[in-house]
Amino acid sequence: MNFQPPWWHPPATGLNSRCLSKLRPLFWLACVLGLGGCRMAPPLPPANLSEPGWMLREGQVVWRRKTTDPEIAGELLVATQQNGETFLQFTKTPLPFVVARLTTNRWYIEFVTVQRKFSGHGQPPSWFGWLHLASCVAGTPPPVNWRWEKLPDNRWRLENSSSGEMFEGFLTP
Repeated sequence: MNFQPPWWHPPATGLNSRCLSKLRPLFWLACVLGLGGCRMAPPLPPANLSEPGWMLREGQVVWRRKTTDPEIAGELLVATQQNGETFLQFTKTPLPFVVARLTTNRWYIEFVTVQRKFSGHGQPPSWFGWLHLASCVAGTPPPVNWRWEKLPDNRWRLENSSSGEMFEGFLTP
């Protein structure tokens, strides 16, 4: 009589327990490294803009997320400190749409209306234009694929040539 295993048992592949036991440390190492890489940077403490040292600038901005999206006009608040810390908030009354924060080695951005948050260490990624807007206003050149333009009447424009994202506005001096 010929015994045949049920269809739900996978066929033998030639791996035996001795071979699998050699892979066990590699499996655990991959798990530990994989789980450690999933953690986002811890959130930055809230910015207290009433503390001394913050320089506040307010204005208006028109934002377009991509070429095919409608433009959204709103209020812009940019607060900077001498130590390089920056806080930025884009509000369409009565709701904040975007809140961004940068320190010398960390960044955080929240898109409030869609409940999305991103954070990280080091330089902010170039695809988040909000994280580069304050530095461009201060005179730092924009990242690759972004174009900064000063317009008449203390206005400015920051535009991404790849995605079509655009910011055009002004801030109080």
